[in-house]
Amino acid sequence: MRKPEMDHILTTMLDSHQSVSDLNFTVGKPLQVESYGELVPVDMKPPLRQLTPFQTEMVALNLIGNNRRLTETLIREGSCDLSYSLPGKARFRVNVFSQSGHYSVVLRQLETRVPTIQEIALPRSFYDIAQERNGIVFVTGATGTGKTTSLAAMLEDINKNKSVHVITLEDPIEFVHSHKKATFNQRELGRDFDSFAHGLRAALRQAPKVILVGEMRDRETVEIGLTAAETGHLVLTTLHTVDAGQTINRILGMFSTEEENQVRIRLADTMRWIVCQRLLPKAGGGRVAAFEILRTSLRVKDSILNGETEGKTFYEIMEAGNAFGMTTFDNNIVNLFEKGLITENTALSYASRRSVVGRGIDQVKSARGEATTDIENLEIDMGYNRK
Repeated sequence: MRKPEMDHILTTMLDSHQSVSDLNFTVGKPLQVESYGELVPVDMKPPLRQLTPFQTEMVALNLIGNNRRLTETLIREGSCDLSYSLPGKARFRVNVFSQSGHYSVVLRQLETRVPTIQEIALPRSFYDIAQERNGIVFVTGATGTGKTTSLAAMLEDINKNKSVHVITLEDPIEFVHSHKKATFNQRELGRDFDSFAHGLRAALRQAPKVILVGEMRDRETVEIGLTAAETGHLVLTTLHTVDAGQTINRILGMFSTEEENQVRIRLADTMRWIVCQRLLPKAGGGRVAAFEILRTSLRVKDSILNGETEGKTFYEIMEAGNAFGMTTFDNNIVNLFEKGLITENTALSYASRRSVVGRGIDQVKSARGEATTDIENLEIDMGYNRK
């Protein structure tokens, strides 16, 4: 298979359905794309009803090309990450991985234009995050929930409004930022540096004001990230955690018990925001983002230093901190339901605390004059317990 043939297959897959986000090559399945959050097959001529191990391996090798480092990484670690471009059409983040002795390939389509906070309707707190001068900001969530897009929008706001040096450490580079007021140097894992820890340590000598770290994968990266935040840099990074409390615990869990108190002190001093994201099915099709946002405060610092206690949990702090730009997933989900963006079933199924969301939905329904229960024709039993 040559590059023109590979590009033809990818182009056909992209054009096969609306809102394609991922392309999937798996042995025993047809060509598939993810459209509006669901995998759907792609019709090809001649038809490919089931991909063979040879075909998926040819796809993998064509995408990797003659890159010896990627080939060695794939053999040694069982998977590798790379970027791939269809000139004038699309860019992809690619993961090639081994499963049951065969190779599978997943391509995530990347946006070619950097979005703004306003365009993708992010909460107003994101403008405040972009104005921070130092500290560390965590954007968390499962894979594919839009963390990179949210970070790109924040960097774009910085790019428009601040004359600063920005260094990004990415795996791979997804959004390419043009130079506006800010100066961007975007570095890619494997091509420009060999690990996030080494790239971050080098960045401290490159005079940046803002550092984007693609992911805090290990203790060494977290430690250097905290040092960067302590020395006056604004560090933006991601973690694969589901809520704010778990994010704090994940960071503390990377260190030994003897180091925990020191890490708590450093984290309390440097943490500025934790933003957690989930993508929910949108009413009428598509997806909409829900957010949980924790902002530093005296109560938050106390909870980081001494641990959560009754009345001082991160959830309760976020519930009470709406005026300061904080919110829980549950409050945000109720707001999405109130705006008609999601259904009641979706709201309840993605809730952190179903009882909280259930009460919120009932209040919204009552304000609209809708029934909050399907129980009808209740009467008082006047003869109950009479002889």
